[in-house]
Amino acid sequence: MPDLNDWTTPRLLSTAARLVEHAWNEELAVLGLTHAGVIALEVLDAEGSMVQARLSAKVRVQAQTMGQTLSRLEAHGHITRERNRLDGRSQRVAVSELGRTALVQARALDRNLTPGVGIGVDDLREKLKAVIRWLGSARWGEQTPQITSTTKDKDQPGQR
Repeated sequence: MPDLNDWTTPRLLSTAARLVEHAWNEELAVLGLTHAGVIALEVLDAEGSMVQARLSAKVRVQAQTMGQTLSRLEAHGHITRERNRLDGRSQRVAVSELGRTALVQARALDRNLTPGVGIGVDDLREKLKAVIRWLGSARWGEQTPQITSTTKDKDQPGQR
């Protein structure tokens, strides 16, 4: 393995994220879920039923991508679809009881995925949130956070 001390911060972050997602997906597969499916279930659980287009927008993915995720969730019984009463052409998607149970299990898996990594994790979480806010704002058409002397270290991702 190459010397990780020579890697840039973005390379470390990207590699760590991929490894965590692969490990998480392996664990979620037992529940009939994927990372994308858990995200969709979390939004539906928090905000209630909605049409696929709205769910896609909230998760920030294309409707076609969400359609594939929802088909998989439906095949495993994690969601239900019901014809929209206001617009007969669309369907409202909701979490099923089986989906709620799977979501609880997925959250437990998520909390326990990287045991022993808790040291300094609060600082890491703050820095990761800053990276997401900073880079995500441009990608998602939001205002880029302002850099001030008090937020410079907190809200602007640093590079090595």
